[in-house]
Amino acid sequence: MTRTVKQLFDLTGKTALVTGGSRGLGLQLAHALGEAGARIMLSSRKEADLQAAASELKHAGIDVQWLAADCANEKDIHRLGAETLQAFGHVDVLVNNAGAAWGSPAEDHPLEAWDKVMNLNVRGYFILSQYLGKHSMIGRRKGSIINVASIAGLAGNPSGMKTLAYNTSKAAVINFTRALAGEWGEHGIRVNAICPGFFPSKMTAGLLRSMGEDTMASHAPLRRLGDDEDLKGLALLFASDAGKHITGQWMAVDGGVSAILGGSDASHHA
Repeated sequence: MTRTVKQLFDLTGKTALVTGGSRGLGLQLAHALGEAGARIMLSSRKEADLQAAASELKHAGIDVQWLAADCANEKDIHRLGAETLQAFGHVDVLVNNAGAAWGSPAEDHPLEAWDKVMNLNVRGYFILSQYLGKHSMIGRRKGSIINVASIAGLAGNPSGMKTLAYNTSKAAVINFTRALAGEWGEHGIRVNAICPGFFPSKMTAGLLRSMGEDTMASHAPLRRLGDDEDLKGLALLFASDAGKHITGQWMAVDGGVSAILGGSDASHHA
């Protein structure tokens, strides 16, 4: 029997792990999945931030637990995966969101900073996806992996923006998404990416202060920045059966910036 739209988007009985979920875009994504009925495992590095975020989610009626873990550390990632499976039994939705940025001219970019960005933004996504694929999703022949990329991964930056490692890592996330979707489709696992544009966050606070909110918003056809609701719909589509025939795709949520500039102005990224 064909399901209704509400039934297709319903995540009741599903479990979701959201990394980098204690604030910003990650917390918004956790709200989206939890509000649709999913049980949430929230993770980030800092316990105090996780406690505050979990309290917010519980106040919204969401069933949530949390685990502190560093998604740049292989042992921590494996512990996160194992303890999540111990708590929930399985994971239906993985949201890879934990990330870092670094601003520096390419000629002076510290190697340790390059490694930090790559380890968290790319290597961490791979290790956690591999762990949950092997220990939960492949055997059950179902699952959805949502990778948070950025419109910064679609092109280079104007000369004023010097975030080489960040842009490179987010481009890697987009092709990681496509490659993994192609390989794991036979197991019923879908892999998609969200590419946010400019959203106010701790990561973008400095740029917002220097350029001003109105200036940043003026670059988008919709003349606004992203807000606390703008990623929810796409996340729910990718996570739920409403998107059960969608895999290997990325979508920009950027107010139209990438559409009018062909991705050439990545200065307004998340």
